[in-house]
Amino acid sequence: MTSEIIRARGLTKRYADGKTVFSGIGLHVSPGQRVALIGSNGAGKSTLLKCLIGLLPLNDGEVSTLGENIGASASPRQLQRLRRRIGVVFQHHGLVARQSVLTNVVHGKLGLSGGWHAWHQCIARQEWRRDAQAALAQVGLDHKAGARADALSGGQAQRVAIARALVRKPQLLIADEPAASLDPASGRDVMALFSQLAKDSGITLICTTHDMDHALEFSDRIIALKSGSIFFDQPTRDVTRRHLQEVFHA
Repeated sequence: MTSEIIRARGLTKRYADGKTVFSGIGLHVSPGQRVALIGSNGAGKSTLLKCLIGLLPLNDGEVSTLGENIGASASPRQLQRLRRRIGVVFQHHGLVARQSVLTNVVHGKLGLSGGWHAWHQCIARQEWRRDAQAALAQVGLDHKAGARADALSGGQAQRVAIARALVRKPQLLIADEPAASLDPASGRDVMALFSQLAKDSGITLICTTHDMDHALEFSDRIIALKSGSIFFDQPTRDVTRRHLQEVFHA
């Protein structure tokens, strides 16, 4: 494993209309850290997250993620190598409704060598089916393996999305507002699960959230974006409610 999971310097991203989302961003993320990325709507936290893993191109700057250089000049091959080592969960789980829970988790192997086997559990490699069942056990849903995805509650569906990310055996977990579409109780359960799994497995976790309680309770470090730059970057234990309020005040 690399000594730093992410090393970024001078990151700049602009919209097509020329408006700057952020500029001059620099940050380092160490192995095993659980990082909460916060900011008001439009602050650019989701955009930054996607730029750090090569899902969006940068206009300027240098990024090394898991040892892969993925700045503005990154090649498709570099991005492909990187994505094989990352698990991603978004606000909307994106499960295939009519397929089984187990098949949806096996889908996490798509993009890996021989990934066409991951289209359905029936053609998946035996090892991959075992991995999927183990990932479901990690999120407490192994008993739902045969159920259709559209029979799940919102919280259960997001847990399956987490299992789908875990089945890749990632070095880095990325979560973009994973609790935003859930009710408060389910959202807290999902965040607690995410944080504990990352801690127990030693996986680095970077999560965007608009919920300050989640940021304070489930992270080791908080990075706040404001006005296109990093407003503060501190260990969670040093962050106060006043700090958080200042992030959202003009």
